[in-house]
Order: sequence, then C-alpha cells, then structure tokens
Amino acid sequence: MNHNNSDPKRPASVAYGSAARRTSVGVSVGGVQIGGDAPIVVQSMTNTDTADIAATVSQIAELKRAGSELVRITVNTAEAAAAVPRIRDGLAQRGVEVPLIGDFHYNGHQLLANEPACAQALAKYRINPGNVGFGQKRDRQFAAIIEAAIANHKPVRIGVNWGSLDQALLARLMDENAARSQPWEASAVVREALVRSALDSAAIAEEIGLPRDRIILSCKVSGVQDLIAVYRELALRSDHALHLGLTEAGMGSKGIVASSAAMAVLLQEGIGDTIRVSLTPEPGQARSAEVVVAQELLQTMGMRSFTPLVTACPGCGRTTSSFFQELAKRVTDHVRERMPSWRLTRPGAEDLSLAVMGCIVNGPGESRHAHIGISLPGTGESPAAPVFIDGQKHCTLRGEGITDEFLRIIDHYVDTRFGSDGSD
Repeated sequence: MNHNNSDPKRPASVAYGSAARRTSVGVSVGGVQIGGDAPIVVQSMTNTDTADIAATVSQIAELKRAGSELVRITVNTAEAAAAVPRIRDGLAQRGVEVPLIGDFHYNGHQLLANEPACAQALAKYRINPGNVGFGQKRDRQFAAIIEAAIANHKPVRIGVNWGSLDQALLARLMDENAARSQPWEASAVVREALVRSALDSAAIAEEIGLPRDRIILSCKVSGVQDLIAVYRELALRSDHALHLGLTEAGMGSKGIVASSAAMAVLLQEGIGDTIRVSLTPEPGQARSAEVVVAQELLQTMGMRSFTPLVTACPGCGRTTSSFFQELAKRVTDHVRERMPSWRLTRPGAEDLSLAVMGCIVNGPGESRHAHIGISLPGTGESPAAPVFIDGQKHCTLRGEGITDEFLRIIDHYVDTRFGSDGSD
C-alpha cells in the first residue's frame, strides 16, 4: 500500500494540555463508544485457544467481571472462526454482555469470507497492515477485510506493530531518508514508518468506503519513549480514535511500570481513547490482572472510577506486625469482589476511598482524608484501632475480629450512602 498521506521535513511532536482531551472521531463498538466525548475505555485480550469454546467463554466472562469493556480474541483458523458465534451465544447464556473483537493476521480475508456468522458475531475487526498480506496480494486482501467490515457494518482497528512493520514501506522511507541533506536517525525513520502505515491504511480504507467513524488506529511498540513519540505524532496528524498500549510490555512489575510510564504521559496530554495493558501473566496469575492495572492507571490519574481504592502505608520499623498488610489485602479483595454487584445496585460506590494505616504517625490523619479509614496500632502503641468515617472518628475496634468488623462497616456505609438510583 503506497498511499502517501504526508511527508514532513522532520518528525513532529505535539503536547496537549492535561485539562482537555484530544478531539477525535467517535466510534461505536457493539454499543461501547470509543473516542469523541466518551470516557477512556478499558479492553483486554484472551489467551485461550479460541476453538476451545468453553475455556474462551469462561475467560471472557472473567475479564468482563473484572471490568473489561471490550475483549479481543484470536481468530486464526477456520475452527476459531467457526467458534466465534458459539462463544457469543455461550456468553449470552451466562448473561455476559461484552463486545468481542476479532484479531486477524495473514488469513483474515479468507476467514471472514468463509465464516459469515463469525463476521457478523464480532463487534470489531482488528487487522495489522504489516501482515495482512504480502507482495501483490497485500492490497487485495486488505481491501477484502475492509469490504467485509462495510458489509457487516463493523468498525476496524488498524493496528500497526513495529514487530511486523510493512518492510516495503520501511525500505522506501529509509531510501528517502538517505537522500536527505540531513538524514534522520534510523529510529525516527522507523517511527515515521509506523505512523505512515497507519495513516495510509486508514486513507485507503476510507477510499474503499469504510466511514471515518468506524476506524480506530494504533501504533504499538515496546519502548516507552518510542511509544510516546509515535503517538504524539499520530495525534498531531490524525483525528481518528486511538488505541493505546505498549506491546509485549513484559511480566510483573516491569510490564506494569513500563505500560504505566508510557501511557500516563500520553493520557495526561489528552492522547488516547481506549487502552490495554499487555501483561505477560505470571505463572498461576489470572488473565484479568491486566484489566485491574488498566483500571488503576486511569483511576489513580483521576480520569475514571472503577472500584474503591485502598490507601495503605508501606510499613516501617513502627509496624513490625504484618496485620495491617493482611487487612489492606482483605479490604482490597473484598471491595473488588463486591464491585460487580455494587456497580448495578450501588452506583457511585466506585468513588469510595479507603485507608488502612499501620501506626499513629500518619494513620489518623490519612484515615480522616478517606471516606472510611482505620489506623492500626504500631509497635508499642495501645492495642486499639480507631475508625474514621467522612473525617470524623466513628468507633474504636479491638481484639481478634477487627477485620470482619471493618468490612461490615464498609458494607454498611455503601448500603446506606449509595442508592440504586445513583444518588448518595
């Protein structure tokens, strides 16, 4: 695809004020709005074999329960494509409503044509212009997927990835760069190739007939600074809705820190309409961990609220007991478990702030700042735990039942303050 959208003299960048979102064209994905004035949407992806219907339905339900608003599934074989409608029906039988995104590579044009029920059951298609096809087949196969989206009234995410970048485009830009009187660094050329691949592909999709309000763009890389630079450039040169994510972010703290460092900068600048945190699950870890991280990123930045957040002290020589850590974990798990029900019956509970503190130094003060806080006794302090509600001391807890009593206080507060009509 050689559709030159622009050829700037040098890579440009743009910074947006943190008080305003970048203006983008809104896209509806199975009833979930992305871009425009809509809140930033959290999405995730399964890692099951899509042809395994039971396992895929179960994991999608888990991701939805954790708060994923869109779920992407791999559609790479005829068996996987045939399973998609049955997965949708299995979710419906469980009462799980979440738009499904089909992730296509290499053979998407064939799967969509051969399995029309799959094409209809999906809420969105994701295609990668770097591996939608090769040589003379590339444009034809790209067009076939776009035409399937048009026929089925589906939006498309054109998702460029530097691990599968269009090599013909990159080679051409490298040649152009070599002819410049002041060549760019190679990394800048790669970033330009990512942006051009997305923009050129979007322009071709529009020429074929896919409306602009059915196109979402992404340009994923695995380096923090590269991601920031690419999306600033993409935001400068396009008003398409943008999907943010650091590809192959990694496992554990590395994946969390890298994803947060990159996306927080962009989100603060108003760039990004939907996000995914692409964590490598640790052994035994639930796939939904990536949803929790994405939610906490948005919530700690003050952009959305998903579940009550727990402030807890890190511990020091004054807190030699592990009880405050155990209580903080119990409280965190408790409100997350309750949140799917609270979301329906106690709207507003997601804005609740909680504090579990370990000693007298910051305990009472931090507890007063939260809606509900508890200040546990540190080493050598009186074995009493004052509880504060809305800044005022409510009671003092003692003995073996502190955890259960504190959880009951939280539940009572939510039940009495947050009504089913959303008022408090």
